[in-house]
Amino acid sequence: MADDPFRIAGVELTSRLIMGTGGAPSHEALHEALVASGTQLTTVALRRLDPTAGGSVLDVIRDAGIRVLPNTAGCYTATEAVALARMAREALETDWIKLEVIGDDRTLFPDPVELLDAAETLVDDGFVVLPYCGDDPIIARRLEQIGCAAVMPLGSPIGSGAGIRNPYNLRIIVEQALVPIILDAGIGTASHAALAMELGCDGVLCASAITRAQSPARMARAIAGAVEAGRLARLAGPIPERLYADASSPDYGRPDLT
Repeated sequence: MADDPFRIAGVELTSRLIMGTGGAPSHEALHEALVASGTQLTTVALRRLDPTAGGSVLDVIRDAGIRVLPNTAGCYTATEAVALARMAREALETDWIKLEVIGDDRTLFPDPVELLDAAETLVDDGFVVLPYCGDDPIIARRLEQIGCAAVMPLGSPIGSGAGIRNPYNLRIIVEQALVPIILDAGIGTASHAALAMELGCDGVLCASAITRAQSPARMARAIAGAVEAGRLARLAGPIPERLYADASSPDYGRPDLT
């Protein structure tokens, strides 16, 4: 929407949906989904990529005319994440990095101590840092204070499709933030994305829900539509939730039928 720009670090994006590339069944299916999503920013895991190889995911992204956002997926320490971010900057010629520092193999929850350490180093090094974090409002605030360009709290574990498990914390994170809040991880279907936007998120990152759907391109269109609908609903100002009924028709002017 022209009157509702979405900006990260001064760069304006026309879509509030950021798409991940992991899990796609083929490069053709990924290309169709990227185009259908309308996204302008797409993550790619540098650990799983050879930037010099032809016919790679990078070629698919570039063919679609989409900006690449390298991520540090698979890193478990700040040292690893910083090293990989610097490799990505050199290989892909971008200062933007989606920062992931995982703390647990089973849940893939981020390690907040290592994450803060890596974020501080990368911001000082001139990176535009978009960190994946838990839904802890204190950690989110610390990441913003360090200088991260956006904060990306999870809705639920990566790839779970469980949606937003703690909307209360997400509302607090949104309320206190002065940088974009982008929901990352847990989206399973379009309604989850709409809820994230209705709760006040500025954007949504979605990978598995699209790439692992039976029809990735259809799901990409559905989630893109949900992101836009959720944003419109948020801006429209929903009515407050009530415990009891509140008739929509006024009482005055009612005929006396007794």
